[in-house]
Formats: sequence, structure tokens, C-alpha cells
Amino acid sequence: MNPLRSALLIAAALAVPAAAGDLHGTVTCKGVRNSADAVVYVAALPGRTFAAPKEHAKIDQKDLVFVPHVLPVLIGTTVDFKNSDAVLHNVFSPDACCDKFNLGTWPQGQSKSQTFNKECTATLLCKVHPEMEAFVLAVPTPYYAVTKADGSFHIAGVPDGDVTVKVWHPKCKPTQKAMKVAGLTVADFAIAK
Repeated sequence: MNPLRSALLIAAALAVPAAAGDLHGTVTCKGVRNSADAVVYVAALPGRTFAAPKEHAKIDQKDLVFVPHVLPVLIGTTVDFKNSDAVLHNVFSPDACCDKFNLGTWPQGQSKSQTFNKECTATLLCKVHPEMEAFVLAVPTPYYAVTKADGSFHIAGVPDGDVTVKVWHPKCKPTQKAMKVAGLTVADFAIAK
């Protein structure tokens, strides 16, 4: 084969991006009111790392509730915690995976930030209002979704190939399964308390 033609074929093959698929399905959460707030994500991909986004993720404290209740982020993401209530709020986590942080207390309209540098399921609490609870899941890939009340989810752009898909829910036991993603791929899960 002509060396120039060989070089062009190799260059063309390298220029073609890896195929990516869409992963969608349903998580059925048994023993809870509905199937909302399950996090479905692709586990670490061998040899692949992903830069954290420059834009911060956000959780609001509004009407004495963390919004959203569950927030998945890529490892290394900074989360801004805003207080939208006319009362003082606090955010802390007792979990070692996020270095057991306590951001202190601050008034309405202000925000404080925390960066999640390790894979982690962090419980968020408020020392001022002990009934408040939320969760940040720092995951190793940008391929994740939070289920709707009916349990449905959709994750776009998942690289084709063999992956492990994990599911976490605040009230159910986690699960995972190995699967092959190829174009439009369906993955259904059933989890329980």
C-alpha cells in the first residue's frame, strides 16, 4: 500500500470520534413513595479521567428545604450553597469522603461553597434546622442522571462499549450492573429498602 495513503487512512481513523450512545431506562424503587431522586451513573472508565466543570453546581436552601434534594456532580466540582430564606442556615456533612466539612452559618442572599474532590456520597445537613437533609454524589464520569418520579432517566453521550452502571437512592440499597452500551441502550433496575 502507498505510504501516503496509509498515513491518510490512519489519520482519518484517528479523527473519527468514538461512537457514543444514549442510556435510558427506569429505576423502580420498592417500599418508597415514588422512584424520584435515584442517581444513575456510569462508573469509572479505565484510562479515562474528566476535568471538573469550571461552572459551579448549585443547591439552594429555600422554605427550609435543600433544592435539589439530590445532586450528582463530577469529582472536583464546586457546589455553591445559597440561603434564600429569611432565617440563618448552615451546611455541614459528617462524611469522611468529603472531609467532614462545616461551612458555618450565613444569612439570606449569601452563598458558601464546597469542592467535592473524591468519589463520595455526602449527606448534607443544617445545624440550625435538623430536619433539613440533602445529598451530593461526586461521581467519576460526567455520565449521570437523576430519576423522575416515575423512575425514568436518560443519559446522553455515553461511550459505546462495556461499562458498569451504578444506581444510588437515599432510601434504597444501591445496585450496579455491567453492560454493553451500543447506540440507544436500555437499562432497567429494581431497588428496595
